[in-house]
Amino acid sequence: MSAATPPTERRVSARIGAISESATLAVDAKAKALKAAGRPVIGFGAGEPDFPTPDYIVEAAVEACRTPKYHRYTPAGGLPELKKAIAEKTLRDSGYEVDPAQILVTNGGKQAIYEAFASVLDPGDEVIVPAPYWTTYPESIRLAGGVPVDVVADETTGYRVSVEQLEAARTERTKVVVFVSPSNPTGAVYSREDTEAIGRWAEEHGLWVLTDEIYEHLVYGDASFTSLPAVVPAIRERCLVVNGVAKTYAMTGWRVGWIVGPKDVIRAATNLQSHATSNVSNVAQVAALAAVSGDLDAVAEMRTAFDRRRRTIVRMLNEIDGVVCPEPEGAFYVYPSVKDLLGKEIRGKRPASSVELAALILDEVEVAVVPGEAFGTPGYLRLSYALGDDDLVEGVSRIQKLLAEAKA
Repeated sequence: MSAATPPTERRVSARIGAISESATLAVDAKAKALKAAGRPVIGFGAGEPDFPTPDYIVEAAVEACRTPKYHRYTPAGGLPELKKAIAEKTLRDSGYEVDPAQILVTNGGKQAIYEAFASVLDPGDEVIVPAPYWTTYPESIRLAGGVPVDVVADETTGYRVSVEQLEAARTERTKVVVFVSPSNPTGAVYSREDTEAIGRWAEEHGLWVLTDEIYEHLVYGDASFTSLPAVVPAIRERCLVVNGVAKTYAMTGWRVGWIVGPKDVIRAATNLQSHATSNVSNVAQVAALAAVSGDLDAVAEMRTAFDRRRRTIVRMLNEIDGVVCPEPEGAFYVYPSVKDLLGKEIRGKRPASSVELAALILDEVEVAVVPGEAFGTPGYLRLSYALGDDDLVEGVSRIQKLLAEAKA
């Protein structure tokens, strides 16, 4: 008798195996690898300011390296002085008064988002996610046992969803709605009135809100940032605010974010973090303390540059036949529709999707962009304009020349 054949061994768990790689980081990694190999690639993929972290923040980190108390474990939930400073910053910038006990300092915004969902979701709970969405939201929801439910907006509404759309997606399993303004990937900014309406709708139906405020200081023209819990106080006991220093202070690599929320949820998320990572790097926390305690002069300079680049990239993209690029009001991304180019012949190929079009652009003119499939809406491309003016013009010029060759 032969031994029974063992069942196929699952080497990676189904839960982790189902996670997709971050599309934005994958595009950025590929662009950097090609550059390292000597290719003249211009990358529009990563959402990363091209400015250095301000000197006073770096100097605070250098001093922290020399301070023995920061060579040791510190509280898992964050340095007390940083939590106090974040509370003061939240009141200053959002008009939202919170206690330091309502704050958890995390290893960047991504950990904040995952821990927020993990702390409030049970298996099968539904989360309404307006699309186009940042790639991490649905993956974090699934990791936490939840079910993401897309509500799609397009360029005709400036990529903003309505209360009516949200209500149509609500079921008895809905527990959370995601609200992001300014938005990644579209740059959409909700008005105070629309923000308040969505908050009141969520409060009326007993829903939680996770609101991502990481781009709060990057708004342009007549647009203004509105913090949802500041204008809808009734939602505060069911609202989780995610934020961090990455975008405002050009600190993407420092990995400091935070969650603001009800004390019981913050305690639960802190317990999770105590087992997952313990405290965030003390050196990075001290740098973040200098950032949030300081003025906003650095971000004002960046915003001026981003505004200039925003207007340039929108103009240049809209000069391409078949491309429709709304003008974003915040963040540092454009999200043009390329649906009219799909299926057309470009240098002997007929890209049938924005994935194929993005690959063609990279292969033919060495410009890296992210396809809309990564954000839940095929037929679009995301380009970050957080890169130098000369590279921006050169990169879009290459795209213009390539797509000008499109023919039926």
